[in-house]
Amino acid sequence: SSGSRDEVLRDKRAQIMSRGLPKQKPIEGVKQVLVLASGKGGVGKSTAAVNIALALAANDSTKEVGLLDADIYGPSIPKMMNLKGNPELTPKNLMRPLKNYGIACMSMGFLIEETAPVVWRGLMVMSAVEKLLRQVDWGQLDYLVIDMPPGTGDVQLSVSQNIPIAGAVIISTPQDIALLDARKGAEMFRKVHVPVLGLVQNMSVFQCPKCKHETHIFGADGVKDLAKSLELDILGDIPLHVNIRETCDSGQPVVISQPQSDA
Repeated sequence: SSGSRDEVLRDKRAQIMSRGLPKQKPIEGVKQVLVLASGKGGVGKSTAAVNIALALAANDSTKEVGLLDADIYGPSIPKMMNLKGNPELTPKNLMRPLKNYGIACMSMGFLIEETAPVVWRGLMVMSAVEKLLRQVDWGQLDYLVIDMPPGTGDVQLSVSQNIPIAGAVIISTPQDIALLDARKGAEMFRKVHVPVLGLVQNMSVFQCPKCKHETHIFGADGVKDLAKSLELDILGDIPLHVNIRETCDSGQPVVISQPQSDA
């Protein structure tokens, strides 16, 4: 009958689809993977990733933390973590992460010249991401924080489907145009069965250092409203503060250089 034929076709299609999906394989030595993502670029995701990695280590000195910069075209972790140089190779031909402030770091920025553009097509980018995931000797890590590139493309899908992820954190400003992409990011992770731990509202308010007047440059509660509509938690509300920007630009992130500050 046509009903049973449809069922056979459905089963065959499901088998073919499952063959095409990569099998999730943990990164050796890594207990938990946390991904930091945003739909849009320029919302402070890398700054948040660096400070979250440092905060995880600062809150519990018994935990080993690593930081992986998965942004192939615009790696910013080397500058923010004040790291330069090429990774050494182990006898097994694995790259050793560079370390600062107790955090093991790996980035495309360690493998190319600082000013050199990466002019690659998708397949080469995917190959580089695979190397950063699989050909690094992380030792034993409690947490690996992955700073994802902006968007919901090949890299995000590949990382989400290749390794088990404990949770994703979405960073956004309260601006409507950023929120559109933040929603897409959250929905993408749900589609690939990665738990979204919550949203971080960044650059939410600017306080004038002279008169203390507060201005919501990018809007007031956009991320909070989005979190409510997606039934997700707000994990933090970060002001637009010159110290946060300056400390990251100078390679001394605010969590490590000004741990007692409001920021």
